[in-house]
Amino acid sequence: MTTIPKTVIIGAGIVGANLADELVARGWDDITVLEQGPLDIPGGSTSHAPGLVYSTTGSKTMTTFATYTIEKLSSLVGPDGRGSFRPIGGLELATTPERLAELERRAGWAASWGVEARVVDTAEAKRLHPLIDESLVLGGYHTPGDGLALAAQGTQLLIDRTRAAGVVYRDRTVVTDIEQHGGRVRAVIAGDERFEADVIVCCAGFWGPNIGAMVGTVVPLLPIAHQYVTTTALPSLRAQHPEPNGASLPILRHQDRDLYYREHGDRIGIGSYAHRPLPVDLATMRPFAPEEITHEHMPSSLPFTPEDFVAEWEETRRLLPETRETEIARGFNGIFSFTPDGGPLVGRSSAIEGFHVAEAVWVTHSAGVARALAEVLTTGVSSVDLGSCELGRFEEVQTTPQYISTTSQQNFVEVYDILHPLQPRLAPRELRTSPFYDRHVELGAVFLEGTGWERPHWFEANASLLAELPEEWTPPARTPWAAQFSSPIAAVEAWKTRTAVAMYDMTPLKRLEVSGPGAGPLLQRLTTGQMLRAPGAVTYTLLLDTAGGVRSDITVARLETERYQVGVNSNVDLQYLTREAREQSAADPSAWVQVRDITGGTCCIGLWGPLARDVVEKITGDDLSNEGLKYFRTKRVSLGGVPVTAMRLSYVGELGWELYASAEVGRKLWDVLWEAGREFGIVAAGRAAFQALRLEKGYRSWGADVTSEHEPNEAGLGFAVKAAKTDDFVGRDALEARAAASTRRLSCLTIDDGRTVVLGGEPVFIDDVPVGYVTSAAYGYTIGRPIAYAWLPASTAVGDRVHIEYFGVRVPATITAEPLYDPEMTRLRGTAPAAAAQPA
Repeated sequence: MTTIPKTVIIGAGIVGANLADELVARGWDDITVLEQGPLDIPGGSTSHAPGLVYSTTGSKTMTTFATYTIEKLSSLVGPDGRGSFRPIGGLELATTPERLAELERRAGWAASWGVEARVVDTAEAKRLHPLIDESLVLGGYHTPGDGLALAAQGTQLLIDRTRAAGVVYRDRTVVTDIEQHGGRVRAVIAGDERFEADVIVCCAGFWGPNIGAMVGTVVPLLPIAHQYVTTTALPSLRAQHPEPNGASLPILRHQDRDLYYREHGDRIGIGSYAHRPLPVDLATMRPFAPEEITHEHMPSSLPFTPEDFVAEWEETRRLLPETRETEIARGFNGIFSFTPDGGPLVGRSSAIEGFHVAEAVWVTHSAGVARALAEVLTTGVSSVDLGSCELGRFEEVQTTPQYISTTSQQNFVEVYDILHPLQPRLAPRELRTSPFYDRHVELGAVFLEGTGWERPHWFEANASLLAELPEEWTPPARTPWAAQFSSPIAAVEAWKTRTAVAMYDMTPLKRLEVSGPGAGPLLQRLTTGQMLRAPGAVTYTLLLDTAGGVRSDITVARLETERYQVGVNSNVDLQYLTREAREQSAADPSAWVQVRDITGGTCCIGLWGPLARDVVEKITGDDLSNEGLKYFRTKRVSLGGVPVTAMRLSYVGELGWELYASAEVGRKLWDVLWEAGREFGIVAAGRAAFQALRLEKGYRSWGADVTSEHEPNEAGLGFAVKAAKTDDFVGRDALEARAAASTRRLSCLTIDDGRTVVLGGEPVFIDDVPVGYVTSAAYGYTIGRPIAYAWLPASTAVGDRVHIEYFGVRVPATITAEPLYDPEMTRLRGTAPAAAAQPA
């Protein structure tokens, strides 16, 4: 019989109350919720949140959170007999052609994620919201299911419901410490009181960093003040709303000017992101006694700064002419949480067992996040992929106060901006650079950024080769949107990879060293592959969760009997392997394991192309022939005097190796390969070409094409689950039933017009019905057609025609057999001559 843990939730706002409710619904009955303020007005962000719920985003996860929040709040019935959500709809306005196009993109996301939405013309926008000046508006985006969350009411109803179920609430209780012992939490301390706990969940809102610090856990959020005002009464609204907070018009977004609007009875509420960021230092915030907190006076509500609202007030009176007859009745700067990538923080601490967080969660996503975390706590697995929300997703360099502050403030500024999928952050830059960085700069690398790394996307030095590019390799001109952060030079780099040889900087790919007598057994237990092969073996394998979902895909090289190198996707994988290693080592000290992140101390070059072997043979006496180093094998070699671990594998589908070396000799490795490759036409190549080539070869990208919501077979990764593996492994018991229940499949599409390059997230239609969505896409330079991968019904088949909606236009596409390039694997295995580098 499983013992239900003692659980303490810190914070009784809309997230904490929802979490208590979700845990009660799953059978947990020993729950205490601590709140520093009074329960009826806790004084956090929930207490002043304007309550706008817009469900559409480019993230399937976040949209799922929002739709569940709408559903749940609608079911929480208040004293008036109505739910705690008002489905008055949402209307986003376009006052520029660029915004109107963006609204079409948003409508595509809505179709992908199952949200009712449509783009409307100016007349319809005016009909939906009569207060707007239609002469300023080009169109709008209407979501009838969106609306207003009555956050304070919904929270109180949840408190009442869970209290009746046995949840203990203690308000006016300030957490001062967290007791820990043996690497686990033991109790929450509040002054002289001690609340014993097996599980502690921090839902403290922008105070989260202070709570996290008590257990050595960085909670990477920045409190930022956001302006909100209410006007005096509008004449046209006086007769419509007898209740002070009533609303009937759609909530309104004027994103071209970073403004939003909602009704408060006969007044208009105005929120602004247009002002300078106003970060808040928790250390200097004035403490509030509980009895001081009122609806107008609370810790999360700072004094209004009218000088920051001058232009926004003028713009409001221009867009909503009737507000010219009003004045600002009240204004305040309300504190909200922003994070380095704009996403919430959900999950367990890597520093101590039993401590979890649900932070930087806005009202829009509150119930959805609470449900996901409750699933994790009670079953170990969320039904919604949390990869983009995991607390541990940030690298260490991304959790410094300076990084958190700079990036969170940028996210505040860009909250309503039209952002391209490849849009790089502005700062900080040059934070993480590979040993080849100076050489890349010399070659005119165009860098984009990811997890702090500078990543070359193409090299201007290759522009001169455009004149030599064969016509069949020349891509069509892209639309202005798709052309952003791209270059035709990528075609040259793909061409050279397929016909000669290219060097790719693979240093940013995260790699770990797993060592010790228990290293093999650990990886054998956690993965779907055979990890106990002889040293020199390299294996592509999966990490599954207990429900059989793909939590990551990894590459494991057995370098020595007790030492493995593991290529992983993110810091979340590092934390998972570290935690499992710690538990295994404690359970059986003779099978101890050490997991170490070696990314920063090493580097990697992908040397790929039909002439790759010609290059290395000039600088080594080691045997790198097909027999000397077989496909998916590794060994130590010397290249031009540089010690290297060579792995015979390729993510672009060509002969070659991933060449790993210590960072201190990295530049030398680059130079000796570059010099040896000159006579063979070697080029440096970037991630733009890399993305296209990997899609031609049908290789999946975890987080984009595959997440924990998918099982291996439907994702096209069933081959990585070794049927002959007799050992038990995580997720094995769930695989058969999950695969049998699957109704979808990741499919390869080619775009029929030969020129439209989509970018991901677009809906796929069959007979005018949205049936799936695009995950990854690129122009396939080798095959001369754009490629898209998409989740589609399992009933579809190769040859079926579908349509992808791209900015409101239905683009025909065809389901195609994969891989599109080298299906016989002759290129990778080095059995095809160089002349065979032709489109499939």
